[in-house]
Amino acid sequence: MREKLPDNSEAATRPCGVLSLGQLLQHQPAPTPALIDPAVLPFSGILFVGGEPKVGKSLLVANLALALASGCSRAGFQIPRPRRVLICQFELPTSQFAARLAPMRQPIGEAADSNLLIDTQAAGHLLSSARGLDHFLRAIRNAKAEVVVLDPLYSTHDQDENDTRAMAALCQTLLRLRDASGSALIVVHHVRKSVGRYEIGSAFRGSSALHAVGDSYLLLVRPSPQLPTIELRFQFRYAPAPEPRLLTLDSHTLWFEASTSKPAPAHARRKVETADVERVLAASGSVRFNQLREQIMSESECSRRTAQLAIRRACKEGSIIQDNGQYRLPL
Repeated sequence: MREKLPDNSEAATRPCGVLSLGQLLQHQPAPTPALIDPAVLPFSGILFVGGEPKVGKSLLVANLALALASGCSRAGFQIPRPRRVLICQFELPTSQFAARLAPMRQPIGEAADSNLLIDTQAAGHLLSSARGLDHFLRAIRNAKAEVVVLDPLYSTHDQDENDTRAMAALCQTLLRLRDASGSALIVVHHVRKSVGRYEIGSAFRGSSALHAVGDSYLLLVRPSPQLPTIELRFQFRYAPAPEPRLLTLDSHTLWFEASTSKPAPAHARRKVETADVERVLAASGSVRFNQLREQIMSESECSRRTAQLAIRRACKEGSIIQDNGQYRLPL
């Protein structure tokens, strides 16, 4: 007996090829709701989560995974309904990772038990190899995962993250993983050593390549080393970003909760004057371009581009001198 084919009459009548604006809008499907609102994780999107070492990236991502799996909205993140989530983490042995999840499970009970899955054989498999990519695709399909967590990105490849071409190739692999699986990705990644107050997506290592694939970026910053509070900064590709948000870690449950405090207001971005460049050189002496730029960014809380323009302007004016790859004040 011939197998009955599915009814694709709707797809068959849908116009294709070159369409007029009226045809396009008439047959455009309704937008798919985000998996995490507001616009944090679009359907089949890629969310990059970053921050300095030990700031709490993995804890927050584990919180998001449990919230997604249970369908519970937490810490200002709205979860419309439960999703199947696969965690691929590479930093902790399985027993230690289980010990981390145990206290997080207590506030939500068994709500996430059937939807949260962990790939205990993820370590050693690289997305940058065909065999490794096949492993992750099989794991995602077996788990029927709608969301996949990769924590951290640097453990999934053997490329040079300072090489733009290598990072671009890795990002294409992330797109292949997403498209072949149909799953959204939450990717934990490191940031550069010196990050300006206004940098979010550009703060991630290999950011020029990541900007081509990321749908949203979540940056964790610790306002004070003495407090268990982090500030979240957002950048979205398809929606306006919300204001920064403060979260406080509950040391017993390991859940981040919304803080009653408000983030310190960001000062208006200002132009870096030539005098600022001169002051940095007066304090540090002769330095190379990258070091000078980072010191200006740190002291003036400006972007990388603003610091670069200030250095070039100061050189053009003769206020500073470039000598054998070093920048210094005139003698």
